[in-house]
Amino acid sequence: MAHDFHFASGETLPELRLHYFTLGTPQRDAVLILHDVANDSRPFLASGFLGALFLKGQPLDASRYYLILPDAIGHGDSSKPSDGLRARFPHYDDGDIVRAQYLLLHEGLKIDHLRLVLGIGTGGMETWLWGERYPDFMDALVPLASSPAQIAGRHRLFRDLAIDALRTDPARGLVVAQFAQLLMNSSAAQLQQMLPTGDVADAQFQTLRRKFARSGDADDLLYQYEASRNFDAEPDLGKIRAPLLAINSADDAWNPPELGTLERAIQRVPKGRYVVIPASAETRGHNTAMRARVWRDYVSELLR
Repeated sequence: MAHDFHFASGETLPELRLHYFTLGTPQRDAVLILHDVANDSRPFLASGFLGALFLKGQPLDASRYYLILPDAIGHGDSSKPSDGLRARFPHYDDGDIVRAQYLLLHEGLKIDHLRLVLGIGTGGMETWLWGERYPDFMDALVPLASSPAQIAGRHRLFRDLAIDALRTDPARGLVVAQFAQLLMNSSAAQLQQMLPTGDVADAQFQTLRRKFARSGDADDLLYQYEASRNFDAEPDLGKIRAPLLAINSADDAWNPPELGTLERAIQRVPKGRYVVIPASAETRGHNTAMRARVWRDYVSELLR
């Protein structure tokens, strides 16, 4: 719990609750793992991640590392609009999320150094910010499925669409935004395999429509999408001192490699390099980041 938390917007919250999971035993070799927007840390405990990354002999073996998995402000079991404040909840941004994570580690868990910060999607964007704002706090950084550039182009239009839909008609907007995110997160090949005929696709649409209408909260989702409107880590990339390995996949609709954004940005990171995983039967678009077996060898190499 952080008391009297001041947000970049100028708003304050008397008590900010920060929920987190840990794996392993508290020690100096701590690893911070950050989730994507409109999600929380629970998927990291499923087989696609835990089963490929945290078990004995794997790159982030929980018997060797102390793994910390926080829910960002506005997500999961951390403080969020749906707790009761709704539209009176302070407007937060990615910088606020990172500062709250720092307070959790430094003040709450008494950790003064990290072996690694690894984040996925928006968590990857926050990883870039971690490197800039606390450059001596970690040994290495791995932002996945992300870019340090401000959100523009197709990504910006998606966010504007989702925000507009959620404001105009919260109930319908909740369904529309989740469908749009599903399309952006998946690869075309993945969806074609899952939905090979028109009848199958139509039936799945109805199933997902009912699911999306029951899941999530319109106010929480609105705040989550708005949190990255002012994100732009490019100007301060030169402040990053730790070795940084950015990992994207070629079929990620959020971060298409043809824009050259990552290639341009990485040149300004003193110890930075990047990998774009070619599209294949193993990749899943933006969701490739949750298939740790596809990219875990790169993390092993970095930690060595």
